Amino acid sequence: MTRRNVPTEADLSAQLASEIRALMGKIRRRLREQANPGEFTPSQIAVLVRLEREGSGTVSSLARAEGMRPQSMGAVIAQLDGAGLLSGAPDPDDGRQTLWSLTDACAKWLREGRAKRQDWLSRTIEARLNEDEQRELAAALDLLQRLVDD
Repeated sequence: MTRRNVPTEADLSAQLASEIRALMGKIRRRLREQANPGEFTPSQIAVLVRLEREGSGTVSSLARAEGMRPQSMGAVIAQLDGAGLLSGAPDPDDGRQTLWSLTDACAKWLREGRAKRQDWLSRTIEARLNEDEQRELAAALDLLQRLVDD
């Protein structure tokens, strides 16, 4: 009688973690392809999304939030400002600093990009998965959500 090679719980957990991580990378790439992000670096996109989500911020506060040096964040802000995506105003609490926020055009661009990604993913789910598979996907999402909930 031959013994089947059954993975241990730790082996299975490690394999699942690896596969989820790789799959998330593929999903991120496919979503980025749908929105035509242009010539932006991941750091620039992170700053734009943070400003959209949290509102205006100084170079120092953005650098802390993104785990960057203020000098590096200053370069990112300068590039985004030069591209017309940010507007600066004096910080009312500290006139020596500038509060940066998104321009209306940038906010619109971010919303449109998000809508394009959402539309692509929705159409892809509908086209490639039948109703039962969509329910399985919903159940899998519940499990994934449990992994990241505190």
